Amino acid sequence: MTQDLSKKFWTQRYEEGITGWDIGYPSTPLKEYIDQLTNKEAKILVPGAGNAYEVEYLWNQGFKNVSVLDISSLPLENFKKRNPTFPNDQMLLIDFFELEGSFDLVLEQTFFCAIDRDLRQQYAQKMHEVIRSGGILAGVLFGKEFDQQGPPFGGTKQEYLKYFEPYFEIKHMDLCTNSIPPRAGNELFIELIRK
Repeated sequence: MTQDLSKKFWTQRYEEGITGWDIGYPSTPLKEYIDQLTNKEAKILVPGAGNAYEVEYLWNQGFKNVSVLDISSLPLENFKKRNPTFPNDQMLLIDFFELEGSFDLVLEQTFFCAIDRDLRQQYAQKMHEVIRSGGILAGVLFGKEFDQQGPPFGGTKQEYLKYFEPYFEIKHMDLCTNSIPPRAGNELFIELIRK
């Protein structure tokens, strides 16, 4: 069943402070992945970034070709207050599915689990479209189903493989060993190479 996960929905969550996904810092799996990146010129996107702590971390580590995308202006405004020198043209207030452009790396952090489950196939197709050949989609997906109605929406590795295998070589899709404690045992780390 499709839900209304629109700009209005997400803006209201920020206005009401219902932001359980926001841990206030870059999540450990993403931080440790970023720490091993060497190409500071890589064109990087973090979609559905929320308050974008991963983008802030990338920026402070010298990755100046990074863009942050969200459907709601409130988290982007929060990010800009913390990072006043971040270029406005790298802050994308847009629906991910309307995005144009090409990226070397897309980092996934609480975006896939926030979109309606009916859009998962479209997500995989759109990632294939915006990631250059040989580029990477990396980050975390929930590796379990949830009892409550989402978002967040969970899933299984088997389900995810059917979305991604047509478009990506699966380098990693394994249980995270470095999740933050509340998410331990519930996250899959992915590193997918665009075909």
